[in-house]
Amino acid sequence: MSTNFRPYRSVANAFPCGNSRREFVWQMGCGFAGLALGSLLSQDRFFDRHLHAADSVAQPPQLLTKAKSCIFLTMNGAPSQVDTFDYKPELEKYAGKPLPEGKNYINSGGRKVGYLTPAWRPFRPGGESGLLISDYFPHVREHADKLAVINSCHTDSHAHGSALVQMNTGKTFIGRPSLGAWCVYGLGTENQSLPGYVVILDKRGGPISGQPNWSSGFMPANYQGTLFRPTGDPILDLRGPEHINRVSQRSQLDLLERLNQAHMEQRRGGSELAARIASYELAYRMQAEAPEAVDLSQETEETQRMYGIGEQPTDEYGRNCLVARRLVERGVRFVQLYSGGGHLEETWDAHESIEKNHGRHAAEIDRPIAALLTDLEQRGLLDETLIVWGGEFGRMPFSEGKDAPGRNHNPYGYSMWLAGAGVRGGMKYGETDEFGFEAVVNRVHLHDLHATILHLMGLDHEQLTYFYQGRNESLTDVGGRVVTDILA
Repeated sequence: MSTNFRPYRSVANAFPCGNSRREFVWQMGCGFAGLALGSLLSQDRFFDRHLHAADSVAQPPQLLTKAKSCIFLTMNGAPSQVDTFDYKPELEKYAGKPLPEGKNYINSGGRKVGYLTPAWRPFRPGGESGLLISDYFPHVREHADKLAVINSCHTDSHAHGSALVQMNTGKTFIGRPSLGAWCVYGLGTENQSLPGYVVILDKRGGPISGQPNWSSGFMPANYQGTLFRPTGDPILDLRGPEHINRVSQRSQLDLLERLNQAHMEQRRGGSELAARIASYELAYRMQAEAPEAVDLSQETEETQRMYGIGEQPTDEYGRNCLVARRLVERGVRFVQLYSGGGHLEETWDAHESIEKNHGRHAAEIDRPIAALLTDLEQRGLLDETLIVWGGEFGRMPFSEGKDAPGRNHNPYGYSMWLAGAGVRGGMKYGETDEFGFEAVVNRVHLHDLHATILHLMGLDHEQLTYFYQGRNESLTDVGGRVVTDILA
């Protein structure tokens, strides 16, 4: 072996600055370009959004409005508008006859197009406004003067999966931030010890399109919905191992945060790690506050009885409505409650029988929703809480075949209602045709509904944007108008 052999010297050892001459010139050139790029990105608030993406502290609203929180009562499976909130006497006159010619654009999904069928339960006026509401909702009808019923909603899909995703995110394809995520992104949360966005599913299961319905999409993960269980303990694993006390746990999290921060300092611009750090901290704080927030034993027997807790069939949804009230009372920004889970008759998807399906599901939710409206009003919270009710689309005014008591999907016209902060109650807006088939007067697309909800929450749907892949994305994209007629 030659005696002149010398160990290999790394580039770092070979050059005093740690770089070769070519690397030095390349980095210098990129540095000048980087100065200009950094200035442009700073003007666009790129670093505020991405380096500090995990921050969700309360932000001032863009608009002066009353609402601080939103509770979205989601009817998974799509209720029938002509059997609930859109009275159509013409269906009785033309019962048993086919839908008139000219409606040949129906997408029935391969199911039979039957005969016009009247509402399965009578409609009666409620409150001083005389708003007509079906006997499926006798308790909600007592609050008719609080409701703004939109009878002219329409959407873009007749399939549950894509329509549910659109109802929640504005688009029929997955990967977009949900309405709740946009609200938390725009407003933050007033309680740093609880999630800003909570989702409570039905015990029978979630929507068939799953997690994308409460996703944060291309936003940081801390804006996505946090799932609470519909029965039993809403939050699992709130208590740590017995051998680790709070002091030790705090020390572990502090060390983990220092290591993560050091890692992040070398990799600026990413949001996933920042969101992960924030999730650890939130979980730690939740251990102290969340058990109290979901402890319904603190409520009086009278309150629990009002919600139907401990009784069937109202116990589950009553508990979830009461949890929702306790959460918004503690500063949670957005709560979504699902009624109906799984598929077909376990949801509001009434292909077999409207009476059997809607009779079952309405009995579960009618009394708890009425109790929620009463409870919020008594506590002075209804003036700052927006309530939204509805499904992903409606149902056809005709049956599925001869003597068939069910109805097929209908994206062309359906009903939703809003109540609470900033909403003009005791009114209906828009109309479907004489049979309840399609929206024809003051049509409200889903983008319009989202724009209105954001407006009521104090957010301008055109100004609330997130820069992603070269463009400013928004919930309503290039569409959407605020339905000002329903605003108080």
